[in-house]
Amino acid sequence: MNTHFKRKIIFALSMGVVTTGLISFTLLALNLGFSKGFVLTWLRSWSIAYLIVIPAILLIGPRLQAQIDRVIRDAEEQPSM
Repeated sequence: MNTHFKRKIIFALSMGVVTTGLISFTLLALNLGFSKGFVLTWLRSWSIAYLIVIPAILLIGPRLQAQIDRVIRDAEEQPSM
């Protein structure tokens, strides 16, 4: 496995932990408040979100990046007025 691919995988895993943790914590705190079972509910929600997000980042991310690269490249190739 090459270094570039390893970096992408590690980034996806790390970004998934941070984003799903923050979002699940915030939404549960806003919607449920800090009730008795908050931590267990949050950890369960976080783990489910993480299992959904990682494949999405790995599968959708490269396609989205390619589309963004095309849009930027096309915009740079347009003659300016």
